[in-house]
Amino acid sequence: MIGESASFLEMQEHISHVAPLNKPVLFVGERGTGKELVAARLHYLSQRWEQTFLKINCAAMSETLLEAQLFGHEAGAYTGATKQRKGFFERAHGGTLFMDELANTPMPVQEKILRVIEYGEFERLGGNETLHVDVRIVGATNEDLPDLASQGRFREDLLDRLAFDVVTLPPLRERAEDILILAEYFAVGMVKEIGGEYFAGFSDKVEKALGKYSWPGNIRQLKNVIERAVYQNGDGHITQLVFNPFESPYRLRASAKVQAEEGAGSAGKSCISPPDLSTADSFDFKSEVQEFEINLLNQAMEQNQFNQKKAAEFLNLSYHQLRGYLRKYDLLN
Repeated sequence: MIGESASFLEMQEHISHVAPLNKPVLFVGERGTGKELVAARLHYLSQRWEQTFLKINCAAMSETLLEAQLFGHEAGAYTGATKQRKGFFERAHGGTLFMDELANTPMPVQEKILRVIEYGEFERLGGNETLHVDVRIVGATNEDLPDLASQGRFREDLLDRLAFDVVTLPPLRERAEDILILAEYFAVGMVKEIGGEYFAGFSDKVEKALGKYSWPGNIRQLKNVIERAVYQNGDGHITQLVFNPFESPYRLRASAKVQAEEGAGSAGKSCISPPDLSTADSFDFKSEVQEFEINLLNQAMEQNQFNQKKAAEFLNLSYHQLRGYLRKYDLLN
């Protein structure tokens, strides 16, 4: 784990403090903030570090399959169950079980998880033998579990048991000091992967764009953006970033309604204030308009992290129209 921002170091300290306890811990954070990584750190800082660390995504399976994966099943428990199978709880005995996307766990399965936390016991599907396990449960979610519980979509008693301690992961936009550090780390790794000799660094414009972007996909998105930029720039010196790989003048749209709405939204709007010509002897119309357009284009591009699609939407232009203006004033590079 890499970083030196205050929020990152505070989170690290929190993990180190709770790691030695044999209590459930809940990691909460936006997508791409590294919840699985910090869960692994918690395990390897705990007294269980030599035991099993298993991971399961609760959103990736149906209710029946998730139940079978967690608790195991006996032969003949359901169609296709030809032999006995140990579940994640049984296999993680003595270690840690990381349950990702916990908010998507079906209510009947939540009830069984609660019993494991409370009493350390469960039964395999199709079985009648009560099994006892010692497993530390670590959950992760990007949902507001207390809100879901108030809506009756998550068991409040399970939330109480899971939330012995809650570690909230800061989003990347709140870790400004770490963005360039992480970007360089990902860039060096990608250079090695593609067989490059060395990483030549970022241009000033790219460094500025990295710092101003909001990073809705957090560290996972940053990694993709940087690795994409490295392989697209053969010399290793990154001068341009593609935040959205779907951006294209030929991008498929769900319908023409979007363009119609954009056109309607621009009606009646104007940011041009005509100059006062009452005291002027003459006025260089072309020069003034050109300077205004260049300034407006530069501001729009900077405000939208040099993302041409977003800048075009901000100016109520089509992508092609914006490209035409940028080409006209030699602003593409």
